[in-house]
Amino acid sequence: MKQERKPFKDSFDQQTAQTIAQQVSAVHKRFDQDTFVQRCCHQLKTLELQDRIKQFAAALRLSLPKPYPAAINVLVRSLPPPLERCEGFTNHFHLWPYGQLIAEHGLPHFEESFAAMTALTRCFSAEFAIRPFVESLPDQTFSRLQSLTQHDDAHVRRWCSEGTRPRLPWGRKLQALIDDPSPIFPILDALVDDPELYVRRSVANNLNDIAKDHPDQIVDWVAERYAPDQPHRVTLATQALRTLIKDGHPGALKLLGYRPGGKLDTALKVAPKRIALGQSVKMQATITNLEKSTRRLMIDYVVQYVRQGGKTGRKVFKWKTLELAAGQSCTIEKQHPMKATTVRRLYSGKHTVGLQINGKVLQEAAFQFTGTP
Repeated sequence: MKQERKPFKDSFDQQTAQTIAQQVSAVHKRFDQDTFVQRCCHQLKTLELQDRIKQFAAALRLSLPKPYPAAINVLVRSLPPPLERCEGFTNHFHLWPYGQLIAEHGLPHFEESFAAMTALTRCFSAEFAIRPFVESLPDQTFSRLQSLTQHDDAHVRRWCSEGTRPRLPWGRKLQALIDDPSPIFPILDALVDDPELYVRRSVANNLNDIAKDHPDQIVDWVAERYAPDQPHRVTLATQALRTLIKDGHPGALKLLGYRPGGKLDTALKVAPKRIALGQSVKMQATITNLEKSTRRLMIDYVVQYVRQGGKTGRKVFKWKTLELAAGQSCTIEKQHPMKATTVRRLYSGKHTVGLQINGKVLQEAAFQFTGTP
């Protein structure tokens, strides 16, 4: 029998509190482990993820020396060794409250806080901790981040981009950068050819964030740096423009070689016509290129979900990219599961699937979602 995964919030439990306590007490002998764990675990089951992190951070602040510089010095000395490889920060999620403490108390102590965040991001991440600094001390913060784009550690370089994303998932929105993203671009320019994919992916994610509010500006920025003969630049462009591609932005499609319009013959089938919760709808699309030249096609499918109160919501999903020679046909298939997620609740009713090619929906088919197995 498959074991059910526990909610991520439950990663911050008594055991995690004890792990932090042991880690800190190893460098600060006067640290009261029992009191710290009790403070962390007060009514813990009633708290969601962010409130648990804040409670752990508050317990740390109360248990460490009162002067902030002394407290932050203890935390830095208690950090585990820097990660030796990229994309491994999930190994140390228990360090998240360290960053929360810095975010809440560190602004008056810029130098100590920045040094601590730089150390923290080498073994976990400080992308959430830095956001109050971006908001309140933008000139100092961007100047320091710009210098760190040349750091030897890829985790630090990634932090320069990830921490300044205007719409970072799980992080507070940076409204000033949503309105005017210009301070971010010098950082992204410095990292666009970074040797680590881990860093370049963050650059693409930052550009994708900005594109949601400034689509034409991002298409122009990417176009100026686009190099078809450099695979890493092509990959970055594709990732940076992914939301605009799904939305059918003409400039983004054209840049990547997906010409809208043209002559295509298409057909779309879905089966079965009635779907219950947990089942999947099977989609089959047949596409024929009626032109006299080869076409590059980016094929997506669009699900029009029923929402509460009779409303609908549109979601674009990736399907396939391919090239069709003149007169060539192909048939592709895919299954789409109808299951609820943490970000999408399902409602019974008629759902529509659209076949989208190079940003334009060409065919639609419908199925009935019953909502019960």
